[in-house]
Amino acid sequence: MSSDTSWNVLKSTCPSRTSLARIANKWTAMIVIVVADGPLRFRDIQAQVEGISGKVLADTLSQLVRDGILERTAYAEIPPRVEYQLTELGETLLAPLAALRAWAETNFDAVLESRDKYDRAL
Repeated sequence: MSSDTSWNVLKSTCPSRTSLARIANKWTAMIVIVVADGPLRFRDIQAQVEGISGKVLADTLSQLVRDGILERTAYAEIPPRVEYQLTELGETLLAPLAALRAWAETNFDAVLESRDKYDRAL
């Protein structure tokens, strides 16, 4: 597609929605945050992203490689070694995800208080 295409994720027919859905996914955000420090192997990513299943991690990594967010490098060693690292495109997600992470961690007490207030009112 040409670079002069005007995308609008609010339009139901806009294919850019798939990119928004991918980066708004909780697993994607956590994987990008973890891989930000440098290349990691599958098991290292899984160890740091608590609660993610192997299947979900494998699927998400594959989608992120397909979208150009991560680069997968396979080394011809015995045993075989595969590492994942952010691409230049993937690095552009670091600032927005850091802001979202900071917001979530800073404001969670207020969110919990709001939930409690809402639930008490029911």
